[in-house]
Amino acid sequence: MGQDEKVCVNYKNVKKKIGEAATKAKRKLGSIELIAVGKTFGADRMKPLLQDGHRLFGENRVQEAESKWPAIRKSFSGVELHLIGGLQTNKVKAAVQLFDVIETLDRPRLARVLAKEIALSGKKLTFFIQVNTGNEPQKSGISPHEADAFIHFCRDELELSVAGLMCIPPTNEEPSMHFALLKKIAERNGIENLSMGMSSDYEVAIQFGATHVRVGSAIFGERC
Repeated sequence: MGQDEKVCVNYKNVKKKIGEAATKAKRKLGSIELIAVGKTFGADRMKPLLQDGHRLFGENRVQEAESKWPAIRKSFSGVELHLIGGLQTNKVKAAVQLFDVIETLDRPRLARVLAKEIALSGKKLTFFIQVNTGNEPQKSGISPHEADAFIHFCRDELELSVAGLMCIPPTNEEPSMHFALLKKIAERNGIENLSMGMSSDYEVAIQFGATHVRVGSAIFGERC
């Protein structure tokens, strides 16, 4: 089996599992979006999915996305690209031009710089706020007890289009408790979208209300 065929088989398997998890949770399949995460893989690895009609992708790094997606978009229309990795303020201008959704809005200074760049560029952008549900010092994300105030600041003061919340649970803990916490924060702030769940736990995330799951290695294979 060739690499392109493997990617397509993996993709269909992931879609099948999403459907089964949605049925188990008594949710509509159409309420869950699959973000195919292409980090470290080149444009050629993306093409089988694009040719199959998939249009929602995620990247971790601005520089990598710059080298890959402008050319892809010339050949495939309708691509929606999410930034799912940390964003430095010196990369904001490039990120605003490249991405449609930034899922890693996580601190006031970044929010201010993004708001300023959006005002200058005139580009419409959607944001998810990253919440550090495990309060891990090495991980990005606003702390859960600061999340409400930060959501208010971004949405009401800076008038950023905050559409969802995102989290990455600690690797050594049961993810369900973190998914439940993120859902609770979203509900009390009137936020509908939840980006949670990766290759190892997206089926669990769907049980807890994920609207977006970020799947990379289960589709494209293990990274080098």
